[in-house]
Amino acid sequence: MIKKNYIEIVFLITLGASSSLSLPPYNYLIINFFTFSTFFVFLFKKSKINRSKKHFFFYGWLFGFGYFLSSLYWISISLTFDQNFKFLIPVTIILIPSFLGIFYGLVTFCFIISKSKKVVSSFFVFSLFFGVFEFIRGSILTGFPWNLIAYSFVNHLEILSISSLIGTYGFNLFCISLFASPAIFILRETKKDIGVCVIFLILPFLFYSHGLFYKEKFSSSEVTNYDYKIRAIGSNISLDRFYSNIDPVSVIKELIDISEPQKDDKTIFIWPEGILPDISQEELVEFKWLFEDVFTKNHLLFIGINSQKTNKKKINYFNSLSIYDHNLKILNFYNKNNLVPFGEFLPFENILKKFGLSVITNNYQSFSNGKDRKIMEIKKDKFSLKILPLICYEIIYSGKIFKNPSFDLIINISEDGWFGESIGPKQHFAHSIFRSIESGKYLLRSANNGIAAIVNPLGTVEQNVEYGKSGYIDFKKAKKIQPTLFSKYGNKIFITLILFYIFLIFSFNRFKNE
Repeated sequence: MIKKNYIEIVFLITLGASSSLSLPPYNYLIINFFTFSTFFVFLFKKSKINRSKKHFFFYGWLFGFGYFLSSLYWISISLTFDQNFKFLIPVTIILIPSFLGIFYGLVTFCFIISKSKKVVSSFFVFSLFFGVFEFIRGSILTGFPWNLIAYSFVNHLEILSISSLIGTYGFNLFCISLFASPAIFILRETKKDIGVCVIFLILPFLFYSHGLFYKEKFSSSEVTNYDYKIRAIGSNISLDRFYSNIDPVSVIKELIDISEPQKDDKTIFIWPEGILPDISQEELVEFKWLFEDVFTKNHLLFIGINSQKTNKKKINYFNSLSIYDHNLKILNFYNKNNLVPFGEFLPFENILKKFGLSVITNNYQSFSNGKDRKIMEIKKDKFSLKILPLICYEIIYSGKIFKNPSFDLIINISEDGWFGESIGPKQHFAHSIFRSIESGKYLLRSANNGIAAIVNPLGTVEQNVEYGKSGYIDFKKAKKIQPTLFSKYGNKIFITLILFYIFLIFSFNRFKNE
């Protein structure tokens, strides 16, 4: 019996780890049909045996532990930059997937409590709880919706276009059902059960047809030419600048060289997040002499730069996206709302800092979060542009990034160097594609040690600066489409799908009983 338990432990961890290979940058999507259907068959057959409910929690936790261990190991790389954090690396590698595995444990725990004796009803119960707890994982304790299984479709944009209607969580619910559907064929009780399996296998083709229609409509839509070109910078500047007291002048010169400003070209330059860590928002003007010969009245600068504000004799620091004119006068700015735990703020800071711990990205104190995410409007002569600012980590949230869809572009700036040459920056970029499809907007991304890109509303990467390279991409014209259904209603659509699944569960139970 003990030997059998060990085999089950290894089997479930391996199953979860194998499923992570479907995610970027590997994208072996087909493997999910094996892992999810096998996992469901395992749970269903175990439910026929008189096992305690805590066993089922453990089954889900093991699957989740394997999945997150293999797909999120790269988070620990961020701890290698500060000696005070290095001792936490082994703990982090185990602790993060252990915590996230709890959500999958709750999926299987709720499954055994609520499952039916019938295969199809149990299948919908499994999908329902999996989808719900993935939504909870993305919402609770600031949320961490990283690596939803839906991201395995990132290279299949025609199918992924359905996210413009149902959003990422809605699509994720479908993905869980799709990948687990072969289990219905394996466990079928009647020929009618096979029909449910067939329906889910047909749906991707229907989504694909929608994607082709959506693509054709987009291709024939009206083109808008901007008076200003928007130039997003991709840079490969080492993170040593945070710890080696590198002269900021050399970093600014390098960024100007990469940007290649032309005096007569109307250009908005976008520089990455936190690219000048030792210079605050108000201090950048002290380096005006570096810009005078190359920046003119035809130029604007967007830059990720830290800012500060004194509040009741306490200085609050912010991770900000600031807009400057050519004289480095601040025109507008946005303070990041969603901060990264330990990266940008230290939970229980008053206690943990006594042990020598601090946030990873600066040497003073935790950042404070901005209170709202406002749409920023840029007006220059007759030119007007409304942008939605998202700094780094904020791009991972679905349905939470805006309430008003009346903006022109999403601007995302990021510093991905904290995760080295791992799969992390590539996973991070994949989230950008989903946000663009959901919102039906172009997305411009400027990244240091990451991927800079222009992503259109179909999710197509029109231009990019590859990972590890320096360069720029120019955005001058855009095709307009109508606001997406998801941009209007957000995750209310996901709630509607949840109610539909509940209806299906009761309907199939009733149908079988009759």
